[in-house]
Amino acid sequence: MDGATPLTTDALSRLTALLEAELKATNEAIIARMDSPVVLIPRLAAHIVAAGGKRMRPLLTLATAKLCGYSGNRQVKLAACVEFIHTATLLHDDVVDESVLRRGFASANAVFGNKASVLVGDFLFSRAFELMVEDGSLEVLRILSAASATIAEGEVLQLTTQNDISTTAQKYFDVIRGKTAALFAAAAEVGGVIAGASAEDCAALREFGMDLGMAFQLVDDALDYSADQAELGKTVGDDFREGKLTYPVILALAEANAEERAFWVRTLEESDHAEKSLATALGLIEKYDATARTIARADQFVDSAVNRLTRFRESEVRTALADVARYTTARRH
Repeated sequence: MDGATPLTTDALSRLTALLEAELKATNEAIIARMDSPVVLIPRLAAHIVAAGGKRMRPLLTLATAKLCGYSGNRQVKLAACVEFIHTATLLHDDVVDESVLRRGFASANAVFGNKASVLVGDFLFSRAFELMVEDGSLEVLRILSAASATIAEGEVLQLTTQNDISTTAQKYFDVIRGKTAALFAAAAEVGGVIAGASAEDCAALREFGMDLGMAFQLVDDALDYSADQAELGKTVGDDFREGKLTYPVILALAEANAEERAFWVRTLEESDHAEKSLATALGLIEKYDATARTIARADQFVDSAVNRLTRFRESEVRTALADVARYTTARRH
């Protein structure tokens, strides 16, 4: 296993530095493909891109291609494709969740309205499929199109668990495997595919991405009950107000007494929120150490992700990927 380094954003910076030229080309491809004679499309797309983001998913495609010794340029368009799929889902998610903040800025739907956000999300999905077809690989098309369908299934499954306190941990994991981890997995796998890596290596990259995505979402769900709002970039407690059954709540519910269970029924199932409901929820999450236990579960996925990389030869990219995985559970936003 690669030696650990300080768990800060430096891990992501190191990976970005190793892929500087490829990432620059990817960003240029993203900007070029956002263009449209319909002025609102590039304006709205630029708004969400300008809000920042770690570019984690496209970085995985660039990094795994390099890890497997690829020296061409197909990874650039595919990384842009992955980012378009991700951005399209963000636009749609913010409409569904009625979010007003995204990465600390006003969400696109708050600025441009729901209709425009949904339609531009559709446009970006279409651009993503154009890029897949241009690549010319049926295997790449299979992987990324399947991931797009799985993401939608995960979001719909989450909708069916909303406001339902009988939601199990297994169903929660099914949700995040679909809505988040599937794109991490696909992004990592296609890098190996275009490099001509073996089926076993591509499977290891897919599982690396899956484990990393699971850890990433677990941390996101923990931060919703523990982070500073300015750092988080969205309103703390959004998941609670929306009635989402995330892992911290599932853990707290599993040990709740009758009075506490009645609170969760009232707030999550019946959406009956008093002035201090969030404070009470935060207190219960803390009482059962649910945030720390959620991070601990994420750490298990991180360990698994790092272990997947050991089959690849040692390199700066492998070390950086392992460090990024470890950074996942140390981040605050």
